[in-house]
Amino acid sequence: MPHDTPLIATIVVGLGLAFVLGTIAQRFRVPPLVGYLLAGVAVGPFTPGFVADQALATELSELGIILLMFGVGLHFSLQDLLSVRNIAVPGAVVQIAVATLMGLGLALLMGWSVSAGLVFGLALSVASTVVLLRALQERRLMETDRGRIAVGWLIVEDLAMVLVLVLFPAIASLQGAVADGTPAFGPLASQLGLGLAGVVMLTIVKIVLFIGLMLVVGRRVIPWILHYIAHTGSRELFRLAVLAIALCIAFGATKLFDVSLALGAFFAGMMLRESPLSARAAQESLPLRDAFAVLFFVSVGMMFDPMSVVGEPWPLLATLAIIMLGKSLAAFLIVVLFRHPVATALTISASLSQIGEFSFILAELGVASQILPRDGRDLIMAGAILSIMLNPLMFAAVTWLAPLLDPRRDNPQATAVPEPIRSTDLTDHTILIGYGRVGALVGEALKQRRWPFLVAEVGESALKKLKQGGIETVMGNAAQPEILGATNPSGARHLVIAIPEAFEAGQIVQQARAANPDIRIIARAHADAEVDHLKGLGADIVIMGEREIARGMIEELERRYPDAAQTPGTLAVGSVV
Repeated sequence: MPHDTPLIATIVVGLGLAFVLGTIAQRFRVPPLVGYLLAGVAVGPFTPGFVADQALATELSELGIILLMFGVGLHFSLQDLLSVRNIAVPGAVVQIAVATLMGLGLALLMGWSVSAGLVFGLALSVASTVVLLRALQERRLMETDRGRIAVGWLIVEDLAMVLVLVLFPAIASLQGAVADGTPAFGPLASQLGLGLAGVVMLTIVKIVLFIGLMLVVGRRVIPWILHYIAHTGSRELFRLAVLAIALCIAFGATKLFDVSLALGAFFAGMMLRESPLSARAAQESLPLRDAFAVLFFVSVGMMFDPMSVVGEPWPLLATLAIIMLGKSLAAFLIVVLFRHPVATALTISASLSQIGEFSFILAELGVASQILPRDGRDLIMAGAILSIMLNPLMFAAVTWLAPLLDPRRDNPQATAVPEPIRSTDLTDHTILIGYGRVGALVGEALKQRRWPFLVAEVGESALKKLKQGGIETVMGNAAQPEILGATNPSGARHLVIAIPEAFEAGQIVQQARAANPDIRIIARAHADAEVDHLKGLGADIVIMGEREIARGMIEELERRYPDAAQTPGTLAVGSVV
């Protein structure tokens, strides 16, 4: 049996190098996505050393596209969009139009065609879903008004790009007809003798038929299938059902309706969201989705020639300026015109100052359809890599610019501008990190006992509630040294870490222990590995929810059967914890 097969080599080397470079990127506080792209560059044909099979990488990238779009559909929430529709819908549409026009202008200056300029501009107009959501999660902005607007804006952008991908075959056919004098249409259009307008109408009819079938049949059949499989009790079958539904619908949509794989996968995700089991479906499909998403980024990086932008840096600088300045400035002005606080406008601007998945897809489709020159794809790839690397700096600039540019500082309603970090005067107190479900219960108990404490939290709604209750707060992520320092850990008696993120909690434990060797640290965990991780960094007590549930169950059994604890062979409470 041969072991040196191109498929295995491409997957192993691609994932292995992506892991190494992604880890290095994370170490330098750069999104791992940059490492994945650089891994593709390293195994591509434009750099020395091992060269992966480009044809196989393209096939794997198609699976990555399907699963990425499936994830977008699975997280698409009409309710979230409707809550911010007044700003997200017009804002995203205008911002896409402005960025597309800027990209078109740059393309015309470089001597490209109008159609190439439109594809280039559209690729520069849409932000990366992965990067934007991760940036908001790291800064705990998902539950804030700014986070909801950013996510709603992102959903509108994704929907707009889905429509572009759907109509792309018709656009490519139009370009082929203009260039060659003969229509490059599908077999059905050729048999019917349809012209350009007829092809566009046929495409729209197919789209409507597919969407109608999914809304009428899919939203009933797919949840029923998941419900049936879930009742079999087989986790393996449930995971397989989720992936089979995503892949089969995407493939069937392409073969039966000439609809893109991306749209088919998107609607598969949307229909799965209709099921009460959607959260479990997302959890079960996440590992494979992440793995193929990494392979997608690796395959994209393989097609980037670094030397193509070294010889002429000005087009790259202009492209980067459109992504990080032009597009962000357009978003900032739109949000301010809709009378939202400056801090909200700056957050949206920073969130959108990068490009990603859809940009890669459009670039590849543009080159494959001979609409976009290869130089355009290289500029998009280079712009994506650099904008993603510089995106954290944009968020840092937001914190600095917000107090300087806020025109509403006399308006008490403008609460979105971050307040200056003030150190507490409390001593011999308890520091409570996080005020979610667990933190709220701990905080209520501390308040009832009248023990001095303060809360470090990032959620605006939780902070507002705490301030109304007269509880001292520090706004921000306590993993940041300046935020934790404002809670005075050197003078505190206890530190209670109520947030569920173990890695973030580990940073807090490490900093607090360095500031105060005598502080009593209590944290939470969800797995034995997390318990060991936090204790190794200096936590005194780490409470795991599953153990406490088991303790409660055993205590209830012992209350009903008081002799059980003395019966040989029975499970004692101490053995569980």
